Amino acid sequence: MQQGKRLQAKVALITGGGGGIGAATARVFCDEGAAVVLVDANAQALDHVAGELLARDPSARVKTFAADVANAPAALEAAHLAADSFGRLDILVNNAAMRNYSALADATPSEWQDMVSVNLIGTSNYCRAALPLLRQSGAASIVNVSSCYAVTGRKGMGLYDATKAGMLAMTRTLAFEEASHGVRINAVCPGSTLTDFHVNRARAAGNSVEALKTQRQDTSLIGRWASPEEVAWPILWLASDEASFITGTTLMVDGGLSIM
Repeated sequence: MQQGKRLQAKVALITGGGGGIGAATARVFCDEGAAVVLVDANAQALDHVAGELLARDPSARVKTFAADVANAPAALEAAHLAADSFGRLDILVNNAAMRNYSALADATPSEWQDMVSVNLIGTSNYCRAALPLLRQSGAASIVNVSSCYAVTGRKGMGLYDATKAGMLAMTRTLAFEEASHGVRINAVCPGSTLTDFHVNRARAAGNSVEALKTQRQDTSLIGRWASPEEVAWPILWLASDEASFITGTTLMVDGGLSIM
């Protein structure tokens, strides 16, 4: 398929579209001809990303919708916005996520509920809202953004990693359930990715971005951070018709961390 046309005439809904991997995915999707609806809890961040997309290409087809993915009625509104604005929905990227740094021995039920509400129920909300439209596409795709730590261990982020592992189970089950409807479901598991989240966190701690870029040399075989685009490109491929015989798959985009 000709580069620049991989998603021609397709419509994508991307959660967590206000920055990082979600914003990078929106950029590559627009470059490949898609219309995009971006969902994020941060309305200001959404406006910034949409402005960047339109500055790069004034003909880009972009809509934004500010909402917490844990809000099920809002998920339905977002799906309807895609259909009302662009006439269809072909791709769903479940990228929105919440982090927590409590040790498992200390995590409270409230902390668990907050994580599950976003990382698992939020994913479920958007699948449920989007699937009636995706089934009409004839060649639809869902890409769930999990984490390399869903399949390998570490300390300090057990709640996040457990919910990301749950996303992989959801991916496999949905692949079974939706195959007869022509909807493929796959997951990507990013490794260390230098997103705005990490940059802002470093700055808040008084650390320089230059110093931040020298970190994570031991968290991949490649020995560096990934850029958000390096995760967005595999998402693009799984979402496109080039991956038409792939469903139920987990693609590790982690620089080899999961085999270290």
